[in-house]
Amino acid sequence: MLTHDQLFSLEQYARVRPEFRAKVIAHKKIRIVPVGPHATLHFEDKLTMQYQVQEMLRLERMFEPEAIQEELDVYNPLIPDGSNWKATFMIEFPDEAERKIQLARLLGIEKAVWVQVADFARVTPIANEDLDRETEEKTASVHFLRFELTPGMCQAVKNGAAIRVGIDHPNYQAETTLASATRDSLAADLA
Repeated sequence: MLTHDQLFSLEQYARVRPEFRAKVIAHKKIRIVPVGPHATLHFEDKLTMQYQVQEMLRLERMFEPEAIQEELDVYNPLIPDGSNWKATFMIEFPDEAERKIQLARLLGIEKAVWVQVADFARVTPIANEDLDRETEEKTASVHFLRFELTPGMCQAVKNGAAIRVGIDHPNYQAETTLASATRDSLAADLA
């Protein structure tokens, strides 16, 4: 969980932003996982959320403790808490007309995403705990997912087990094995 004292003041952030931003971009790059040609999982953690909060505070010029706490309250739930991974799931179709058609075809896709550690059972996510992101006509292009892992899965990941991610939806199937750098980064999220 992020707290006030772990954030840079606006003045401090202005000084360290170029280096901090470069560090976060390199870190995020390892944690972005394409799943087929039109979907990505962006695995979040404390550093990615600190960057989001810092950028919001900078953009909105927020320095009041209450406003800062509101931002922390929004972003802290996206930080893994030791037994799970949290990810922003994005469905990406550059052409707006095609995106509209595909989002209608992909209703429920956020529940069809899965992760699998070694030979353990696949884990499907708890999706959009903040609010429902689909209608009867279409799904959203962005979803927030939480993958709860068993203690055995967590230990296997920490011991270097392979991790696969995929989507098993009637209108979209894809899967991939995570690169070792991505697996190692996700292992650090686990207690």
